[in-house]
Amino acid sequence: MRIAVTGASGFVGGAIATALADRDHEVVGFGREACGWSHPRAAYRSWDHTVGPLLGDREFDVVVHCAALGDEGASRSAAMRVNRDGTRMVVRTMRASRFVHVSTASVYDNTGPTSFVREDAPPGRHLSPHAESAAAAELELAGTDFVILRPRAVYGPGDPVLVPRLLGAVRRGVLTLPGGGDVLQTVTHIDNLVHAVVCALSPRAPSGVYNVGDDVPVVLADVVRALVAACGREDVRIRSVPVGAAFAAAEAAERWARLTRTRPRFTRFLVGQLAFEHTLDLTAARERLGYRPAPTSLEGAAEWGAARSSRTADAAREA
Repeated sequence: MRIAVTGASGFVGGAIATALADRDHEVVGFGREACGWSHPRAAYRSWDHTVGPLLGDREFDVVVHCAALGDEGASRSAAMRVNRDGTRMVVRTMRASRFVHVSTASVYDNTGPTSFVREDAPPGRHLSPHAESAAAAELELAGTDFVILRPRAVYGPGDPVLVPRLLGAVRRGVLTLPGGGDVLQTVTHIDNLVHAVVCALSPRAPSGVYNVGDDVPVVLADVVRALVAACGREDVRIRSVPVGAAFAAAEAAERWARLTRTRPRFTRFLVGQLAFEHTLDLTAARERLGYRPAPTSLEGAAEWGAARSSRTADAAREA
């Protein structure tokens, strides 16, 4: 099968492109960087899908679209340009029998708890342009044979954002979490997301939208403790702050950032992600795609903690 993978120079896209090439598919990875991904049995082409159409060879059996701006502090114009308009360019430019779009569970309402939310949940309020633009990007797939995957909190080897950001939030041995992190959350190991993509490649896989995550939800505080311990920080303790106070502080930080044209230190979106239960119903993926996710695994977490990205904060996180 001839497969294009956009965002191959990022964490998620690179992992997917590598896994598909390892399975002997004819893979062409695309990314903004000149030399962003490589594989001995695959090709890589530099393409900024926010600038203009893809030139040259663009015939594929499947397009796996991973390129996205996942920065919750980005401006609305930047998020829409990369996520909504960029997806439109990919759909219009690449000719393929199927599009597999790696979206995000951030499209669901995160202003309060969401318990085992299903794919047909009504649109919620979005606390960041990132989430709003991700929802808008999904609409660009209308009229195609598509599979939309909505993972939540993707982590694993090579993660340049989630684990380093968590460790960077530790101050003098204390990690502050809104509400103390005593909530259930769905998280997604990169291997489970790769498995979902492989399932979506089957011609027998029905079109539609599917939640993706690890086998069962986990308690956020428990995973955080285990993760920081695995990264050599067994002395870290979690401190709880009231959720309302955290939202107020985040709103003030966002307002100050707008006035000073800087990035907010933290956001209401982040508070909403950490403070409440956010669990996904995986029934549709299990029954219709044959998705069989593994449990949450922190194996190799010490190496993840050492990972750092050279990507600037406002660059497109291709994940």
